[in-house]
Amino acid sequence: MTKKEFWQRRREGFGMNLYRNKKDGWLGGVCAGLADHFNIEPWIARLIVVAGFMFFGFLTMLAYIGACVAMAPRPKGPVQQEYQYDENSHQDRPRNLFRYGESPSERLSTAQERLNRVLSRVERMEQYVTSKRYELDREFSKIQD
Repeated sequence: MTKKEFWQRRREGFGMNLYRNKKDGWLGGVCAGLADHFNIEPWIARLIVVAGFMFFGFLTMLAYIGACVAMAPRPKGPVQQEYQYDENSHQDRPRNLFRYGESPSERLSTAQERLNRVLSRVERMEQYVTSKRYELDREFSKIQD
């Protein structure tokens, strides 16, 4: 990746809504931006940074400064974001840094389970439609009309 490509992706939030949130932020807006990205409260991100500073000290400060440089400020207008289909909730969700979808084998087994459920329902419907009970119910419905 060239420098030009990096700075372009940075301006676009790396395609994952990864921006510094100076409006809700305290120092550089890194914690508020990460909170927006991971859809958590900003105080939780701040608490994690403070705990990191207590345990790792200078390394956490370097990581914070690096994140402040790497993350662009949130643009004023609407933000274009990439979406990824979430199989569990059956909807598109914003793509995040650490949100990975299921592996192909897990998705295949989920699809197989759904297909088996649909096939069993179709089999039950076929059994009902070809049964004597269906004919009887149909005749009763004609009488009621």
